[in-house]
Amino acid sequence: MTDNKMNALPRLAITTGEPAGIGPDLLLDIISKPQDFHKNAQLIVIADKQMLEQRAKELSLEINFIDFDESSQAQCSNVNEVLILDTPCSKKVETGKLNVKNSSYVLETLKIAALGCLEDKELKLFDAMVTAPLHKGVINDAGINFTGHTEFLADICKAKLPVMMLAADSLKVALATTHLPLKDVSSAITKESLHQVITILNHDLIHKFGLKNPHILICGLNPHAGEGGHLGMEEIETIEPVINNLKKQGLNLTGPLPADTLFTSKYLDNADAVLAMFHDQGLPVLKNIGFGKAVNITLGLPIIRTSVDHGTALDLAGTGKASATSFIAAINTAIEMANKRQDIL
Repeated sequence: MTDNKMNALPRLAITTGEPAGIGPDLLLDIISKPQDFHKNAQLIVIADKQMLEQRAKELSLEINFIDFDESSQAQCSNVNEVLILDTPCSKKVETGKLNVKNSSYVLETLKIAALGCLEDKELKLFDAMVTAPLHKGVINDAGINFTGHTEFLADICKAKLPVMMLAADSLKVALATTHLPLKDVSSAITKESLHQVITILNHDLIHKFGLKNPHILICGLNPHAGEGGHLGMEEIETIEPVINNLKKQGLNLTGPLPADTLFTSKYLDNADAVLAMFHDQGLPVLKNIGFGKAVNITLGLPIIRTSVDHGTALDLAGTGKASATSFIAAINTAIEMANKRQDIL
């Protein structure tokens, strides 16, 4: 929990992502309706207050924005009110229209949230952070080398290797590689990197989810998990040796398994998580099960960070038609993780 011991509830930093997208809409939607987290946590929005006020007007919502005071115990348990740490955009936002000049604003909100979660500060402001979707393309168009939330937050937190995991219902899928072209995946999976990813996944399932001896299923890289070397040697030369080494250290691992049959009840019913080798190997299955209600969780960080499972949906911004289901799930997951972490500590 935060160093402010008077605050018994977890304090969450909320970023609204790309200001022209649906992130602001999602925030305003969940604040305008009764939610369990209104009484279970203290939410602090890190965003441009003027931008949110304008978007609220477009959506015909009356929201009371209360300036955040670090020493305040204000919970904003009532609908239509929220604490805000005002962070101005560089340029006025036009709903649905990207502006490269606001890219630095998006990254600044993430930086404020992440630094506020780090425990080495004199006063830890936040117990977790929840992020709305951003637009990677416009950030890169601004001349900023940016591959995603995961890598950016790892750099801020000085984490050697972040691990991306999505969760929907009881299924958790982590990735050995994240946002890479398919042609680069095989060379990116080394014994060292795979050892680190599995170790981080196992550690965080224990320390952030409270699982005592998590059972992790490991996908093969190739069709049929290489079929004994006939369809590729990565399983034999890289994946199997790492699994065998970690099993000797006590980790509860099964694999490498063919990805086309791993995602069946025969295996999943007795597993806590799956490690896929690349982005589109595991996430299509998970999103088919729970798209719109799945949660993106970054492992391997010294902080708790959750996010939505979808993009900025510029065409829906300002229409009131965007679904906040995944955003709500991300907030509730962050609260659960923050409480679980406190219990473990």
